[in-house]
Amino acid sequence: MTRLLMTSAAALTLTAGVARAEYTLHVLHINDFHSRMEPINAFDSTCDAETEAKGECFGGVARLATKINELRKELEDKGENVIVLDAGDQYQGSLFYTTYKGKDTVEFMNDIGFDAMTVGNHEFDDGPEGLKVLLDGAKFPVVSGNLDLSQSNVLKDKVKDTLTLDVGGEKIGIVSALAMDTPETASPGPNVIFQDDMESLKGDVQALTDAGVNKIIALTHTGYVRDQQFAAEVPGLDAVVGGHSHTLLGDMEGAAGPYPTMVKGADGVDVPVATAYSYSKYLGHLILTFDDSGKLIKTEGAPILLDSSVTPDPKIAARVKEMAAPIEELKQKQVAEIAAPIDGARENCRQKECEMGNAVADAMLARVKDQGMTIAIENGGGLRASIDQGPVTMGEVLSVLPFQNTLSTFEATGATIVKALENGASQYEEQAGRFAQVAGLKYTVDPAAPVDSRISDVMVREGDGWVPIDRAKTYGVVTNNYVRNGGDGFKVFETEGKNAYDFGPDLADVLADYLAKAGPNWKPVIDGRITVK
Repeated sequence: MTRLLMTSAAALTLTAGVARAEYTLHVLHINDFHSRMEPINAFDSTCDAETEAKGECFGGVARLATKINELRKELEDKGENVIVLDAGDQYQGSLFYTTYKGKDTVEFMNDIGFDAMTVGNHEFDDGPEGLKVLLDGAKFPVVSGNLDLSQSNVLKDKVKDTLTLDVGGEKIGIVSALAMDTPETASPGPNVIFQDDMESLKGDVQALTDAGVNKIIALTHTGYVRDQQFAAEVPGLDAVVGGHSHTLLGDMEGAAGPYPTMVKGADGVDVPVATAYSYSKYLGHLILTFDDSGKLIKTEGAPILLDSSVTPDPKIAARVKEMAAPIEELKQKQVAEIAAPIDGARENCRQKECEMGNAVADAMLARVKDQGMTIAIENGGGLRASIDQGPVTMGEVLSVLPFQNTLSTFEATGATIVKALENGASQYEEQAGRFAQVAGLKYTVDPAAPVDSRISDVMVREGDGWVPIDRAKTYGVVTNNYVRNGGDGFKVFETEGKNAYDFGPDLADVLADYLAKAGPNWKPVIDGRITVK
């Protein structure tokens, strides 16, 4: 079993004389679970009983528990070394989080027996108090090295900067970092201070190295692009296990790169970067072999698809069913019927016009058309799932829009709107959630252009036609309260918007009503609102 150590001179001296020819470590890891306690379907939404019966569901906490426990036992029975890590974002994404606010997360993670977790940005969705639920209940350490929590009376001393785990008689160091834009994507509040992630990691790795730890893993929640930069620039780092960007790695169709992705490190040695998509569809399995000096000499592994071949743990499955009972009635309520599926895939809605983005933006605009609003802007990161063809339940709608955001209306000049679109495209290469899905508006984005000059050809609807946006003119805009208040980097709406009203209906209700009124023959559209050069 893995045991947390307090790094001390005495403890290090105790094992200093022990030498092994080779040491192999199996790292089982997940990231961006997003409250998918129940299995998911091919659209990453909660799986229904009919689809489950067909064997077409994936993941879920019970299936995840089975595979982790099975692998851990199999490997430990052979004398192998195993740790189980979570790279953040357990919170937010289903009615389980809406209902239980992290208490379910604590229960199931403790049952599975994680060895360590890093803080994800969505752990702050309900402020520091929301994260405290996890920290107070977890029987495993939670780490985030670039957070200064000394000013937070809620979180002070509850999150570790670094960890040292004793695994099979060897010391495994864990360092960590959380995305620097978390204050824009969640609600950590003013007393959670973010330090530079790169410099923080360099300092923490050096501190562990100085203490005699020669096997160090970065457990991060910063995204695949940033993780590769860490691997290249942080001396002494042996591997990066990350989350945040929901990146699929491996040899399957749609993968963004190999698993693991090898990056030439600051020490001249290749450093593996691993991440395992999201929503518990895959369990990452990274195998690291070190020589007796702690040098990484071999890297293997692959993500494991948690499909119907993995039988859900019966005890945990029963508990999930029990906890689902109070919300099942709401989930099963049919609110609409549609003639074709609505694509809300993350990789589409964060980089180009997508069907779900159009549907939600159209729904927002339709709801407030009588109030003089002519432009809708929805952040792509607010769209969390697709919806399949046929009957639409409220549970499906809430899987798409789980954040309980409300409709917000305000006035903004054309110049402000263009700035907002530039913000939306500013982190295009990272598939950031700020990418703008729109209605009543068209624009072109050039991802290769410098930040703040990527947007062109902005047009607004006028009558039945389109005209260039007038930067001096004031327009009526509808968005969600998160974006209107500066979330996802849209600070320009907070500072330059006028006559704001943030307390409209829940965005999920707006979409449900829109689809209901559209009728069973409704189909999503892609109609050229966003052009990518």
